[in-house]
Amino acid sequence: MGLIYHDSTRSYQGYTLFTPYYHVSYLIDNQGRLVHSWEAERHPALMCYLLPNGLLLRTETMDNEVFTAGGTGGRVKLMDWDGNVTWQFDYNTESVCTHHDVEYLPSGNILMIAWEYKTRQEALEAGRDPDKMDQDCLWPDHLIELDPTTDSIVWRWHLWDHLVQDFDSTRRNYGVVRDHPELVDINFIGESYHPDWVHTNSVAYNERLDQVVLSSRMFSEIWVIDHGTTTEEAAGHTGGRYGKGGDLLYRWGNPRTYGRGDSSDWVLVAQHDAAWIGDSLPGAGHVLLFNNGRYRVREYSSAEELALPVDSLGFYRLRPDSTFGPDTPSWMYADTSWFFSPYISGCQRLQNGNTLVCSGNQGTLFEVTPDSQVVWKYINPVTPEGPMTQGDSIPWSANSVFRALRYSPDYAAFEGRTLTPGDPVERYPPGVGHAVPQCLLQPLSVPSHVSSSSVLSFVTGNGHTRLAVYDCMGREVATLVDGVLPAGRHDLYWSTRGLASGSYFLKLTLGTATSTRPVVVTR
Repeated sequence: MGLIYHDSTRSYQGYTLFTPYYHVSYLIDNQGRLVHSWEAERHPALMCYLLPNGLLLRTETMDNEVFTAGGTGGRVKLMDWDGNVTWQFDYNTESVCTHHDVEYLPSGNILMIAWEYKTRQEALEAGRDPDKMDQDCLWPDHLIELDPTTDSIVWRWHLWDHLVQDFDSTRRNYGVVRDHPELVDINFIGESYHPDWVHTNSVAYNERLDQVVLSSRMFSEIWVIDHGTTTEEAAGHTGGRYGKGGDLLYRWGNPRTYGRGDSSDWVLVAQHDAAWIGDSLPGAGHVLLFNNGRYRVREYSSAEELALPVDSLGFYRLRPDSTFGPDTPSWMYADTSWFFSPYISGCQRLQNGNTLVCSGNQGTLFEVTPDSQVVWKYINPVTPEGPMTQGDSIPWSANSVFRALRYSPDYAAFEGRTLTPGDPVERYPPGVGHAVPQCLLQPLSVPSHVSSSSVLSFVTGNGHTRLAVYDCMGREVATLVDGVLPAGRHDLYWSTRGLASGSYFLKLTLGTATSTRPVVVTR
């Protein structure tokens, strides 16, 4: 756990913010050292952002007996650099509750995703098939835009105002689904009949277009709507900057949802974190997202970049009786041998063109180049009980992370701040060092389990190199290398003969830099 790999030449140098399902948010440098942290009273729900003004925008999980699905929130707060709460807003009742994500707008307002409670009767009147309800309610999503200076809601958008159904001609919203791609079929079922039948898990804003993109996990689609509407226009089908009121301007990922296409056209699978790439970044104007891939024939995840079919004015092209493009992503990273996170997760485009990926279920953060080379990798060492000790086994998904973000050293939030690196987040047994690679060109590569022998790989510069084995009490039990090695890659045969089964640490030292890796010897 902790820092696994760092290519200081090709990785983008900065500070990575991540918030595990724990009451602390962590800011680390590229060498895995803790730079700053914020301690809160509650677990996240589920996203945190460091704003340019130095405040931490944090969502939190509140008690709610009605809305009990994954991502339940109810509270959004701002914390200063010292962890003091400067503002707090609760949207948490029996009829509404925020969840998953928020978006800080250029105006200083905050967009929030929230559920709203609809009774069985309301659902049936809207055209819901009663056989597709396993509870007597539905939780459709809506957006609120809050002005934190007044705590007033200044804009709303409700999915409930933009439905279509072809189940019951005597009910509201009746129409031919395939003729209305701008509307959402109230009877489309993506995964289950649970009341949270849409499950929006991210919200992002495009200032130039004044548009909002949403990610619906259950529909396996991203949706774009017009933010340039009044609340009244957002409830209808006309008006606003694009003349469609609050109807969908664009959707992509699963055209089965609007009656066009079959399973072969289903390309997004339970995706997360759809957001536009910023104007100053490579791929500007495209949408980047994490495709979880949970129901693929062979399950694997991918980070994908989409060039949307949008003109300079912000209008989207859709040929009659066709589906929205693009046909394929303009860029994608996938590795079917190991990269699969069925839930949560996200990705971020960095200024050097690399992409930071959060494989959320495994709590694994990594950075890939445009040609898919991994140049930085970090495994979150924090579970709901707090930081773990290096060498411990991580229970499955216990160290999960919803998303992670990297900020440039010159980011406005850091102005005037002292960013002195401290120790790593993870803990270490007594006597085991925890310095991270500085002049090592590549950290020590060690398998997690070894029986009789293994090959250890590392890359060093010129200088005195020492590689030793320590037991879990920090006692040195074997010296493998102790002398000057030439610069370059070294592959060392290691026999575990004489060592009992158990946990050990291998420590590689070159000058003042060290790389420590745990290993379990089995017999």
